[in-house]
Amino acid sequence: MAEVAPRLPWAAPLYVGAVQLGAYATARLPQRRRAELLRRHSTNVANLRAGRWETLVTSAAFVEAPLPVPYGAALLAVLGTAEVRWGAARAAGVFAAGHLGASLLVHAGLRGRVRTDPPDATARALDVGASYGFQAMVGALAATVPHRAVRTVATAGLLALTARPVLRRGRTFTDAGHLAALALGVAVSHGLRGGGGSGRGTHSAARRP
Repeated sequence: MAEVAPRLPWAAPLYVGAVQLGAYATARLPQRRRAELLRRHSTNVANLRAGRWETLVTSAAFVEAPLPVPYGAALLAVLGTAEVRWGAARAAGVFAAGHLGASLLVHAGLRGRVRTDPPDATARALDVGASYGFQAMVGALAATVPHRAVRTVATAGLLALTARPVLRRGRTFTDAGHLAALALGVAVSHGLRGGGGSGRGTHSAARRP
């Protein structure tokens, strides 16, 4: 039987490159216009309360500043690894579960606290980027490590590290969102462990500061 050549990821570099190019383009805008653009695509309480649900998707295409090289490289490595292991469609599903799920959970937690009219700074906060999807991917990859002991240690360690900022006094809603996204990634990993963990058998599958 002919040996299966390793597949190269295409969706991950395309996404990370597009986000980075968009960030450089956005950075060239006047500061006020740039802030308005980012706020318009933020998954904050004010936007979702006004029915701008499309921000749940568009927020993953924007970042507040160009990605630092180490973070951009880590994002590309994690998304690319997930794409090779599970296929582009499944990897995109994990990213979406983390990004959408964490955004909605954060919104649910904030909406009861932010009732001022006009909305206060928290309700109109900038909330864009790939970090929720990134955290979900990291959680899913850790939870699909073949060796059970390593899988357990990696998953528990990541959850503990991500929970630590949530327990401190100066925590932000983004800290809570990162923990929620990581937990969602771990949760959806159960559907990936059987079929797409080896990097083979997912060739036909299509497909986030």
